[in-house]
Amino acid sequence: MYQLEEETDEDWWEVEALYDLCFAPGRTALSSYRLRDGVDPVRPLCLTLRQDGILAAVIRYWPVQVAGQRVLLLGPIAVHPTRQGEGLGGLLMHESLAEAYRLGWERVLLVGDAPYYARFGFEKLEGVEMPPPTNPDRVLGLELVPGAWEGVRGPVEKAG
Repeated sequence: MYQLEEETDEDWWEVEALYDLCFAPGRTALSSYRLRDGVDPVRPLCLTLRQDGILAAVIRYWPVQVAGQRVLLLGPIAVHPTRQGEGLGGLLMHESLAEAYRLGWERVLLVGDAPYYARFGFEKLEGVEMPPPTNPDRVLGLELVPGAWEGVRGPVEKAG
């Protein structure tokens, strides 16, 4: 039986260890982390997925801005290496995106592999610039509300 819950302060070290396992400790040098520094995550969307109390997968979201518009930055998402291929990442994506919509978010941004994230509706964003050295082909967006990305162009900035 899986337990899907909002991440708590007590989960922090275990979640960080899973991110380090999946992405290596140098992950915090990535440009997206500069947008997260000193900014609280969107807690209702930061989820843990456990089976029998053992952490299997996690997802986090952060508020950012593009052209003064509120944007949800997805990531990181991680599935323990022994649990990959079981659909746990997809479960976290679907659950968290549905909750983001219920909470009134209109658009989501991530940096990732377009072929993988296309299955969730993400597409390459034109004119949305993550801090360097991000590859622009990996800047992807999803509209939770039709037309939400129309006219939203420019650099991605920390939430104000």
